[in-house]
Amino acid sequence: MSQPFREDRRYWFAVAAGAALLVSGCASEPAPPPPPTLIYADLPVRGSLADARRAGFDNCIRMDGGHLRCRRSGVMLLGQGPYEAALDLAGGDGSGGFRQITFWHDRDQSAVLKVGDALKQQGWAYSYTGDGSRGDQMVLTRKGAPVRFSIDLSYWGKRRVRILPA
Repeated sequence: MSQPFREDRRYWFAVAAGAALLVSGCASEPAPPPPPTLIYADLPVRGSLADARRAGFDNCIRMDGGHLRCRRSGVMLLGQGPYEAALDLAGGDGSGGFRQITFWHDRDQSAVLKVGDALKQQGWAYSYTGDGSRGDQMVLTRKGAPVRFSIDLSYWGKRRVRILPA
């Protein structure tokens, strides 16, 4: 009586292994076409791998097979920095382009908050996500601006600034 159960277990193991192979094959679908180029403050916010490389983001590594990360050091943003910056491109070869730029400081968690101060001085409106002024992010917007900024406020992660299309 235990023999059929063993055969049944082998059958389900084979089914699970086959399903895993099918799912892993789906992860290699072609990347979408890159979005139109958007430059803000002389930095690429959205575009193609060629846009990234023209802007000096040529230190690229393939991440999880689904995207390519291209980095650049010593980047200034609105007179603040220097920061580390990265573009995450869709597709293992970066052919899907990028849709935001990310900045951080390796040693000073508070350094990115200076970007928020600079934007506030220029009249950008801000709000917080989460619970009131103790939210997770400060989001800065300006009417007519092609971008918005998102600044991490949480102390427990590496704080970052992201510039995203509006």
